[in-house]
Amino acid sequence: MSRPIKAKERETIIQSLKSGVVPRAGLQHIQVGRSEELKSFIKDIDTISEGGTSFRFVIGEYGSGKTFFLSLVRSIALEKGLVTMHADLSPTKRLHGSDGQPRMLLAEMINNLSTRTKPDGNALQNILERFISNAKEEATSTGKNAYDIIAENLNELSDYTGGYSFITVIKKYLEGYESGNQDLMNSSLKWLKAGYTTKTDTLKELGLREFISDASFYNTLKLYSVLVRKAGYKGLLICMDEMVNLYKIPNSVSRKANYEEILSMLNNTLQGTFSNIGFIMGGTPEFLTDNIRGLYSYEALRSRLSENSFSKQLGVTDYNSVVLRLASLTKEELYLLLINLRHVFANGKEENYLLPDEALLAFLHHCANKIGESYFRTPRTTIKSFLDLLSILEQYPNYKWNDIIASVEIQQDIEPSQVESILEAKSTPVASDDEESFTSFKL
Repeated sequence: MSRPIKAKERETIIQSLKSGVVPRAGLQHIQVGRSEELKSFIKDIDTISEGGTSFRFVIGEYGSGKTFFLSLVRSIALEKGLVTMHADLSPTKRLHGSDGQPRMLLAEMINNLSTRTKPDGNALQNILERFISNAKEEATSTGKNAYDIIAENLNELSDYTGGYSFITVIKKYLEGYESGNQDLMNSSLKWLKAGYTTKTDTLKELGLREFISDASFYNTLKLYSVLVRKAGYKGLLICMDEMVNLYKIPNSVSRKANYEEILSMLNNTLQGTFSNIGFIMGGTPEFLTDNIRGLYSYEALRSRLSENSFSKQLGVTDYNSVVLRLASLTKEELYLLLINLRHVFANGKEENYLLPDEALLAFLHHCANKIGESYFRTPRTTIKSFLDLLSILEQYPNYKWNDIIASVEIQQDIEPSQVESILEAKSTPVASDDEESFTSFKL
């Protein structure tokens, strides 16, 4: 670990983790463990690249590292030539609804379209221009007309619902691109990003009555998977996180309608009705297994997502299952994570380390005494507190680590929906956690 880390990358990693969010860059500097899980998802990425499909759920406790894992998988997919899109679900962004929730979710996903050269999103225009450029290159080498090649490449889109309008808008973009009409290009991009909400506006600006609506959510994802493939990319990986927001929908009819959307995606993907596309959905255990409000409440999903009976009997993990339960970091892996964070904080220079190795163990002991096993099962607050400690030592070098570790505040990370139940139970005596033992600690 002797390679220096750029100051900008260091700040991105540290500020993101201190805020409880996943950094957009530098994941390779802090990744530890979960090698088998990653191998499984790399296999899925290769399957998508070769024309196949994939559908996976990543299930883990709140704060256990699901979002980090999904980000890491996306970065690998980009390096392997796929296009990715992602978004977090929320009360205003769902798979199914009639008040704009699906369109808003889709709009965010399209804004987050990423390629290897545009990893931070907003790659739609690059994808379209690569599509046009490839057609022109083919026209030059074959002597054909570029417009004819573009029409041939777009023809497959007409086989899908909404494909005709999708083709028309791409041609409008091409028209604006060739003539230098920026307004037409912008209107086309707005349409493709699900930015229109009325027929009046689309008719006025593009001469079309159709627009991407709530009912178009899944069909539009199919169209994008074809577009990126025609533009020369190897496939499309779609990541949706915070799926627990569907579990929180109070209306059972609305909740079931969203689960039916998941079932449709799952069936289409696993049956291979289209190619070069993959879905990953991240959620908490109750989102999956709750028999009243979770996916298991919908029998068709329950039967498809049930655990491998052999792996259950043998006590092993089936890493190729549709549902991957994200394993908690071990104590050893969390120790390695602290080593990585110390290295990042020091800009990758050992001579700048603010803490010796024994201080890391002392910090882990402190976390275990404060919140029990949660310090490595849901490590988000442990990471934040460790970075806070490093920040104090950096600003006040007169302090000694062994004098202040005991005063570091560590709180158990809880999912926001748990707050009410915790407050209700506050008056009930609860036995304290046993102190975490480090007698089996190994590296």
